[in-house]
Amino acid sequence: MHMGKLCGLPKVPVPPLKQTLDTYLKCVRHLVKDEQFRKTEAIVEKFGAPGGLGQVLQKKLLERRDKTENWVYDYWLEDMYLSNRLALPVNSSPAMVFPKQTFKDQKDALRYAARLVGGVLEYKALIDTRALPVEFARGQLAGTPLCMKQYCRLFTSYRYPGLKTDALAVRANAASAASEHIIVACKNQFFALDVVTDSKPLSEAEILSQLEKTASMAGNAQERFPPFGLLTSDGRTEWARARDILAKDQTNMDSLALIESCLCVLCLDEASGTKATDTERALLMLHGGGWEKNGANRWYDKSMQFVVGMDGICGVVCEHSAFEGVVLVAGTATEAVKPASGRKLVKNLDMDVFTFKGYGKEFIKKQKMSPDAFVQVALQLAFFKCSGKLVSTYESASIRRFRDGRVDNIRSATVEALAFVKSMTDERSPHTAITGMAIDNHLLGLLKSAKELNMERPEIFCDETYLASNRFILSTSQVPTAVEMFCCYGPVVHNGYGACYNPQPDHIVFCVSSFWESTQTSSAVFVKALNEGLLEIRDLCDASATAAATKMAAGGQGG
Repeated sequence: MHMGKLCGLPKVPVPPLKQTLDTYLKCVRHLVKDEQFRKTEAIVEKFGAPGGLGQVLQKKLLERRDKTENWVYDYWLEDMYLSNRLALPVNSSPAMVFPKQTFKDQKDALRYAARLVGGVLEYKALIDTRALPVEFARGQLAGTPLCMKQYCRLFTSYRYPGLKTDALAVRANAASAASEHIIVACKNQFFALDVVTDSKPLSEAEILSQLEKTASMAGNAQERFPPFGLLTSDGRTEWARARDILAKDQTNMDSLALIESCLCVLCLDEASGTKATDTERALLMLHGGGWEKNGANRWYDKSMQFVVGMDGICGVVCEHSAFEGVVLVAGTATEAVKPASGRKLVKNLDMDVFTFKGYGKEFIKKQKMSPDAFVQVALQLAFFKCSGKLVSTYESASIRRFRDGRVDNIRSATVEALAFVKSMTDERSPHTAITGMAIDNHLLGLLKSAKELNMERPEIFCDETYLASNRFILSTSQVPTAVEMFCCYGPVVHNGYGACYNPQPDHIVFCVSSFWESTQTSSAVFVKALNEGLLEIRDLCDASATAAATKMAAGGQGG
């Protein structure tokens, strides 16, 4: 039986080589100095010449496309996530912050947690029986069916640390598992809790009574184990080394196996003692406030960690390599170990959650513009206000209309964005990425093909322009959610910004992050510029509407 026929979605295309190389030059032209650009142009021309290296690599990619379900998937996964050695918290794992809860007492908090776990079990049953309705694209490609495969990985995947590169394991055929368990983290101790036995899921009341037992065991534990969870917040190579040492002991090995095969982790957090502002809640979700707060009450390798704080600060932290944020939103909307790095990470994150109340997507749509393109231009404007230039920008674009499709990059720092007013009307750029015609995955594929053919790294990929074009100083993404819930993440480079935004009808929520140690960035300064820019753009829209109306009136009289 041919799998391709089964899932009915087309394969991700391999764009024409010339098209990608031309677009690449256009993307970087205004981001580098003239002399550097001329050098790059010559290198690219040589790479794309008839009979040149580019054509050899392109041919290999086309063969790979024929042989695989998705030619870019493994390349992208390794490049974007698994080979990255930075710690998962802040650098990689995004978080969703739930609406602030008000718990009367511990039992009330555990009741909420039991409801969450019940929701996970119901949702997983829908996934396992393939009962989740297929999603369809909205916007420009409205009506195109989307790949649903990421949902199958929500509760079955686990990221193992490795010395050079991590491994993403997905449990196959977990649908028929007669028993399933979750891991409950409480007071930095880990407990396995069976939630499905003999193929029958526990009821919410049963889950609650198990959680109460767990919490009291954690409170009365005679012997406390070291806070092992902290190890998962270290750099990936360091954690891989530590895991190898732990695994020499059979009891540890059994414990690790339990954690690695769970559905999800439920973190029951102590009250954090901080003001529950949006910004504070975002910080606590991203890193737990360091080991002296709830930073050790985590297991970052697991793809879904639900956090329920006794003070009502709740949310979910995700290991990002298995699925995208949009899938996560759908999934959650149903109701002697002290690594120094953990401390540094916590102190270093400068987060500013800003709700812009001037207007929301209703106003933007009235201007006949795409809210996403509009916000991207506003972010470019804010960056320009702060630093007087544009920089390489990453905006994730879903390619889920293809088999196993994940994302490619919309490089929104366009020449038009620099000209600014043009970019207000230019919506062509996002379209090319979603249709599988963007350049980042393609260039990565060509680079990996060279590696597989044991060639030395082609000159085009050693060029300073290419290296700079892949240091995304501005990393952005739109994660639309239900009201009162928002997504946040850290920057991807030390001197950059992470900017997640959520346009609502009459306001827009922005989560802007940067690192304190970089003198080039400041979240508060960026937010101030963003606020100014959004208001200036509104005035511009209003002014042009008034001008158009006046012109029409004048035209009418002249008739």
